Amino acid sequence: MDGETFWTPVRLSLQISFVSSLLVLALGIVAAWRMSRRSFRGKTFVETAFMLPLVLPPTAVGFLLLTVLGRKNGLGRLLEAVGFPLVFTWQGAVVASVVVAFPLVYRTMKAGFDAVDRDLEDAGRSIGASEWQVFRHIALPLAAPSLLSAYVLGFARCLGEFGATLMVAGNIPGRTQTMPTAIYLAIDTGHAPLAWAWTVSTIVVSFLLLLFTGIKKRE
Repeated sequence: MDGETFWTPVRLSLQISFVSSLLVLALGIVAAWRMSRRSFRGKTFVETAFMLPLVLPPTAVGFLLLTVLGRKNGLGRLLEAVGFPLVFTWQGAVVASVVVAFPLVYRTMKAGFDAVDRDLEDAGRSIGASEWQVFRHIALPLAAPSLLSAYVLGFARCLGEFGATLMVAGNIPGRTQTMPTAIYLAIDTGHAPLAWAWTVSTIVVSFLLLLFTGIKKRE
């Protein structure tokens, strides 16, 4: 087994997962906080839309993203014009991973914010704290266990993403080939040892992440 052949998809997968999980965590925190603390007409519709990527086939999500980001369409053409195309790039894989991981992160963070005692937030407001200060110094620290779980789930989901990534970023060795897409190609071309190596690597990383989360929750 060639070392570079093995390690390139591993490095790319970790890179994409790291960037994607940070982005989706930030988006999930903002969305969960807003949805947890506000009531408005159409809230159920918005929450359903947030959860849609969780139940849609990843290839369908990828096709929709490809339709929006493709170089022949409005947004894709604009990105191409400013020198930042997303289709068939690792950045496109980041976008795909963010979309498919968002429902898990959002749901985890919303559960965390819902569990925070509102009386503590009201007490903070009563002494003059702004909404930002209430969020930063009261709600977010109390929801910290959910924050960790959301990040780990988001990272693991991004690490294992296949369908949407394949549609948007392709499977280009050295550029967009992640471990899941590399496993697919290795099986398709009869390279079972490589497929096993990447599969075991994915299992080990995911297991360690989940183990770390479990240990932290017990502390």
